[in-house]
Amino acid sequence: MTGRHPRPGVSRQQRLSEEGLQRLERQLTSSSGISDAVLAQWIKRYGNAARTLIRRHGRSCPVDMS
Repeated sequence: MTGRHPRPGVSRQQRLSEEGLQRLERQLTSSSGISDAVLAQWIKRYGNAARTLIRRHGRSCPVDMS
């Protein structure tokens, strides 16, 4: 082996960055039919920034799960 170990998933720091919000926007524009439960998770993680993106794409924001 080369000593390199793969790191699974996305780190918390990356999830909470602008990159994470860009991922949400890509999902919203792909019209993949994101459920309200998943949107609520985005809102819980990103707050008002996620709400703004969700509303911009014509979706209503689900009740916060906080």
